[in-house]
Amino acid sequence: MVKTVVAVYMGIIQEFREFLEEYKVVGLAVAFIMGATVTTLVQSLVNDIIMPCINPLLASTGSDWKNATAVIGPVALKYGSFTSNLINFMIIAFVVFLIAKVVLKETKVTKK
Repeated sequence: MVKTVVAVYMGIIQEFREFLEEYKVVGLAVAFIMGATVTTLVQSLVNDIIMPCINPLLASTGSDWKNATAVIGPVALKYGSFTSNLINFMIIAFVVFLIAKVVLKETKVTKK
């Protein structure tokens, strides 16, 4: 009886290990953790280094352009916040592109 329970347990462990290897779960977990860490680093680059250089160019008469809002009747459109997020996205996407280009060092695939 004990041998049967141990055999079933070992079979499940082996099956789980094959699952991890087949779907590359460990690599995916590492990539996820690294992605989260790189996201924090790139956001800091954007918010602490790049945006302070861009803010004076976008500010008008000393107002905070990130809080700019257009009120149309009962609707408040926060276009300043959207513009800020759009600029952040463009900068982050470009930095990730540069990092991928350097790290991966892949050449473009040409069509046949």
